[in-house]
Amino acid sequence: MDGTLVDSTAAVARTWGRFAARHGLDAAEVLASAHGQRTAETVAAHAPAGTDLAAETAWLVAQDVADTDGTVAVPGAAAFLASLPADRWALVTSAGRDLAVRRMAAAGLPLPGVLVSADDVAAGKPSPEGFLKAAAMLGADPASAVVFEDAELGLLAARAAGCYPVVVGGHDGPAAQGRPRIPDFTAVSCTSSETDGLRLVLPEPVATRTAVLPV
Repeated sequence: MDGTLVDSTAAVARTWGRFAARHGLDAAEVLASAHGQRTAETVAAHAPAGTDLAAETAWLVAQDVADTDGTVAVPGAAAFLASLPADRWALVTSAGRDLAVRRMAAAGLPLPGVLVSADDVAAGKPSPEGFLKAAAMLGADPASAVVFEDAELGLLAARAAGCYPVVVGGHDGPAAQGRPRIPDFTAVSCTSSETDGLRLVLPEPVATRTAVLPV
């Protein structure tokens, strides 16, 4: 969601900046490690010894839910989601369910019927659990699923699930190497038919193939 469909950069930076200030941490270091990871895991990695991790995580989530100033849709995301059959896409996010609903609404984007949040999995990304659960709920083979991701952990999770990862934005970590890449969704199209299945077209030169998924 964040960085893929929704640009919540400013709000995310504010929240983790508050966390860093509370504990005398380097805000840039905390923010760099938080991308694509569940809040609880980032808190556990950076909070000083003796911190009540559950209470701190709850405080951070409340901060996130309350602060959506500047949250907007990634260019082309609204039109792209509108082109997808409602029962053929899912949102798999490291955000909690309440935050996912709040940020999608703030960006003016619809929610799919299948939403797998940080609250719905035992292990966050890079575990493939979220993507595998979403595929099962959609009744789809993970190998037929295209995953749009902007973070290293998410790309690793998609690959581990056996999906077809597409990089959104400028992330250039190891998991992004050799993968199709789009700057945003402005030139991505999707059509569906009973005879041709679901046809997803990525713009040249970032992609050299058309993903055709069975109906």
